[in-house]
Amino acid sequence: MKKSDKKSRHIILKILLALVILAAVYIGKNVYDICAFSTVDEACRADTAIILGAAVYGDEPSPVYRERINHGVTLYREGYVDQLIVTGGSPDDSEKTEAAVAKEYLVSQGIPAEDILTEDQSSITQENLENAKVIMDGNHLETAVIVSDPLHMKRAMLLAEDAGITAYSSPTPTTRYISMRTKIPFLARETFYYIGYQWYRLFV
Repeated sequence: MKKSDKKSRHIILKILLALVILAAVYIGKNVYDICAFSTVDEACRADTAIILGAAVYGDEPSPVYRERINHGVTLYREGYVDQLIVTGGSPDDSEKTEAAVAKEYLVSQGIPAEDILTEDQSSITQENLENAKVIMDGNHLETAVIVSDPLHMKRAMLLAEDAGITAYSSPTPTTRYISMRTKIPFLARETFYYIGYQWYRLFV
């Protein structure tokens, strides 16, 4: 191999190594931001709380969704909000929507039905928030506390900002993502979607 070829190869390897290091630092910074923000609770007096959707099992909210709904109940009972917006559609038209199941659960907890608004057309977080903003506008609601799992909050708040919502973060004080077996995959997924959305919004 010629000396010039060795030098070129060495330069290319250095560039590749630098790119790998930069990518690792970039991903690490986003992981840190997501984890750091997961403990931020900005709960304050607002017009409504938007409870982000999660899976349901028949007529029952999943354990993850129940934690979110319960936190919404706490915000309502403690006087932070006078209304709740539950979100989430259905993957199958024959099934109850996430929002419908959440509303039934809220009513069973003593929340008046007239204080519960439902957004039942969404399937992803971005749609949860964009559709909730339409409901807010239709009901003259200007501010919202966003409720979800701690590691979901960083991305949720960015999506809420882009949806035009004046929003405050309030993660659930308890979460089903406790063990490393459940927390690491959830964090990895959130990091992937958060980075992906940041790049997506640069081109739209």
